[in-house]
Amino acid sequence: MIRVSDEVRDASSVVALETTLVAHGFPPGEGVEVGLASEAAVRQGGAVPATIGVLDGEIVVGLTAEELGRFGADARKLGPRDIAAAVTQRAVGATTVGGTLAVCRAAGITVMATGGLGGVHRGWPTPPDVSADLQALASTQVLVVSSGVKSLLDVPATTELLETLGVPVLGYRTDDLPLFYAAHGGPPVSARVESADEAAAIARAHWKIGGGGLLVGRPPDDSLDDAEPLIERALAEAAALGVRGQAVTPFVLAYLHRESGGRTLAANRDLIVGNARLAGAVAVSL
Repeated sequence: MIRVSDEVRDASSVVALETTLVAHGFPPGEGVEVGLASEAAVRQGGAVPATIGVLDGEIVVGLTAEELGRFGADARKLGPRDIAAAVTQRAVGATTVGGTLAVCRAAGITVMATGGLGGVHRGWPTPPDVSADLQALASTQVLVVSSGVKSLLDVPATTELLETLGVPVLGYRTDDLPLFYAAHGGPPVSARVESADEAAAIARAHWKIGGGGLLVGRPPDDSLDDAEPLIERALAEAAALGVRGQAVTPFVLAYLHRESGGRTLAANRDLIVGNARLAGAVAVSL
């Protein structure tokens, strides 16, 4: 049921990459370019990329460029609960962070890179929406490099839940969790790290005492400190139109990209690639 590419199978340092951002995080066609740029950045960090998705009745760990091109807007969005159905029904399925972590657990991959982690949605418990990413991270021995959690979420509530779940939140050269587009302004991290080696050392120690996943928050290189008003308007528009559940994130991202004149699109692309590069270095250290 799981097909691992020869390169990934033979590699000593591997970084998992999701496919939801390829299919649903960018305008049509651009997601594939970002996915390929992320793979190149992992290689720059010294590791081998393993982009994960479901195709033709298989979970594929290490998609080819041609296969990656099949992940368009019509691909199913796969959290941990959805993978088995997509495989059985031979659907094209793009894995979320949580879905990718589920595959990492099965394939023995210990580092992942993404843009932002899912979490507690604003207004909780109305709607009662908490991403499956959090439980998947807590139960999987994987270090995830991201620019904090997704910008449309309740970041303080998400970090509180991560604490409850026992997930270390490390700040890469920062004392506060990045706010995705913005480099600073989030809650304090549980520990600051100055290098990929230090993050890897903490991961090894955490796993030796039976811990699960870790989150490393890397601030974006170019901070958009004026994104919050746009995010609030995007969420209000989504609520007015009845957009709910897994459809909220792609709706909000499209709104932000359009209304910011492409500034959030460029920032999103750059932070994803930067996170992949750092994850490559962490994987080599591990």
